[in-house]
Amino acid sequence: MRAVSLIGILLLGSVLTACGGLPKGEQNYPKTEEERDAERFGKVTGEDGIVLFGARTLPRGADGGTGIGVNTYLWRASLDALSFMPLASADPFGGVIITDWYSPPQNPNERVKVTLYVLDRDLRADGVRAAVFRQVQNGANWQDAAVDPRTGTDLEDAILTRARQMRIAAQNRK
Repeated sequence: MRAVSLIGILLLGSVLTACGGLPKGEQNYPKTEEERDAERFGKVTGEDGIVLFGARTLPRGADGGTGIGVNTYLWRASLDALSFMPLASADPFGGVIITDWYSPPQNPNERVKVTLYVLDRDLRADGVRAAVFRQVQNGANWQDAAVDPRTGTDLEDAILTRARQMRIAAQNRK
């Protein structure tokens, strides 16, 4: 009986300690939409972060890995390289960019889609992978078609070249 009482007192003490809550005088009011947006977007686009689509550049002294889960130069170069295609999804923390289908104006019976992976926080030659998908129109239906294997490699090379240029430009501003 005494052991049960002791366990009960310990459990009650744990519960009361956990209920400490907010310090006296501090209230938890509902947040405004601006405050919620600042919390949600402030980490990536805040004063020391980056803007993914352009306006500001990296802060001086940035190593290319601030604010997002992958290398910033590779991420921004990837977005630059795919800027002509509509984006279906872009996850800067996981490093995945998925485009929607894009039909070039000169060939509306063909469409292309790209899934791009930024794989590392370092600017490395193997830090980006591209998977390119192609379809051709057959009547009212779209059918999968072969993609030249060099297409993905050429896209990766263009991204790496642009990422290196961005890094050199950032170092020259120091």
